[in-house]
Amino acid sequence: MAKTPGKNAGKNTSGRGQRDLFVKVKSARGRKLSSTQWLQRQLNDPYVARAKKDGYRGRAAYKILELNEKYQFLIPGARVVDLGCAPGGWIQVAVPRVNALGTRTSKAVGTVLGIDLQEVEPIPGADIHVLDFLADDADKQVMEWLDGKADVVMSDMAASSSGHKQTDHLRIIALCEAAAYFAFDVLEEGGTFVAKVLAGGAEGDLQKLLKMRFTKVANVKPSSSRSDSSEKFVVATGFKGLQGDD
Repeated sequence: MAKTPGKNAGKNTSGRGQRDLFVKVKSARGRKLSSTQWLQRQLNDPYVARAKKDGYRGRAAYKILELNEKYQFLIPGARVVDLGCAPGGWIQVAVPRVNALGTRTSKAVGTVLGIDLQEVEPIPGADIHVLDFLADDADKQVMEWLDGKADVVMSDMAASSSGHKQTDHLRIIALCEAAAYFAFDVLEEGGTFVAKVLAGGAEGDLQKLLKMRFTKVANVKPSSSRSDSSEKFVVATGFKGLQGDD
């Protein structure tokens, strides 16, 4: 007589879901240990897999999604500038939320402008240019493309890693400060500045600067940031415009 299948037949009885199966990457000749560790982390990162499934160009999309869900700065009609926008994940999030394609006929139509040092694959609803935001008159060029000032300036930029933690911290803080000064030039009064920083002790001057120029400054580590990363994001809202000058 054939036996009746038990209640656990066909089920994973190991007590682990599929994403709990850790993928270990073997070292290879010519590959640095840091590269092997990065690849292993990518293969075991649920946000990487989720980004592929959702059609985003990178896991960073979930960071701006989470920040916007909390602070609501990407709204219909907003004019958004994304500094260092490659590969474009933040732009993909911004386009539908500011209604850049005009698909929500009852809502205002916004603008999404991305700039980067390298070419970025086009994204429907966004205007993407190759531009160094540190170049002379870059602010004027951006406002010309926007046909006015921005409501949001956001940046997920990070300086190239040197492998030295303190040096990398100083570099990204300097980059964030440069992005902040750029934002001061192009933001509309009441606007928002969002940028990635690294925790490490040198960000105090940046915080003071932003608190002088904005009505509220928050520091957030999204749940989608890797737990072993020192990155966090500053969200400065309510730009004071000329009132923020000494």
